[in-house]
Amino acid sequence: MNAQATRIALIAILAMGLLGLRAAAQSAGEQPRALQGISIEQKLDQQVPLSLNFLDSEGRSVRLSEYFQDQPVVLALVYYDCPMLCNLILNGTLRALRAMDMTAGKEFQVVTVSFDPRETPEVANRKRKSYLDKYGRPEAERGWAFLTGKQDQIQSLTQAVGFRYRWDAETQQFAHAGALIVLTPEGKVSRYLFGVEYSPRDLRLGLVEASENRIGTAVDQILLYCFQYNPLTGKYSFAVMNILRAMGILTLISIGGLILVLTRRDRRRRQGPPSEAAESHRA
Repeated sequence: MNAQATRIALIAILAMGLLGLRAAAQSAGEQPRALQGISIEQKLDQQVPLSLNFLDSEGRSVRLSEYFQDQPVVLALVYYDCPMLCNLILNGTLRALRAMDMTAGKEFQVVTVSFDPRETPEVANRKRKSYLDKYGRPEAERGWAFLTGKQDQIQSLTQAVGFRYRWDAETQQFAHAGALIVLTPEGKVSRYLFGVEYSPRDLRLGLVEASENRIGTAVDQILLYCFQYNPLTGKYSFAVMNILRAMGILTLISIGGLILVLTRRDRRRRQGPPSEAAESHRA
């Protein structure tokens, strides 16, 4: 056996071993140690406590309710000094926002909250300026907030939306998952978008649904009929049953129209052409 074949064999054995360990852990109902205590539990329709107090990027004390008026809200839970995942979440958010013709501060709000109580408004302000510059839409000055807060306020918010994270003393970092959470103007959890890359279509549809169709276009209403939110994946998937229903209705309408046309044609054929007496009488 040559060196290349040996390497391939070793890689295959290692991969099989890792799969075996993973399967054993899953069958035992165990999570890897690094993932223990980290999850996002979907709490759809859960009311977020809007009386919570935070500091905005200018150091002003603000109530969460200030960002919940008559627009839906995109909530991002991160910490600003995160070396990797949080930047991926914010970058993914930025890409989704820039791809939409809706604008933060115009049709919806974006609220980014640090879950690290040690972080200050100065850190939040630097992060905010960086992302607002990249977003490049003036309305976002009043539509994308970066907040910091005390531990009890942070904990009340994260518990309300099912966001579980923990401090890893070994790496001196927070271990957490990635997601955007779409909230209604009243502060109720509407949708979760998981991961670090967010489909602009999914985010837009989530905002339209959360607003109870107060924003969006007629095209969005059609898309919402064609796509349904799947809580298992946190994405909008093709609504097969809705399409089948729509096709069934269109088929019935088409058949009904055809029957009506054929009935009228048959009635005219039975009546025959108008008689000569009737023609002369009309003349």
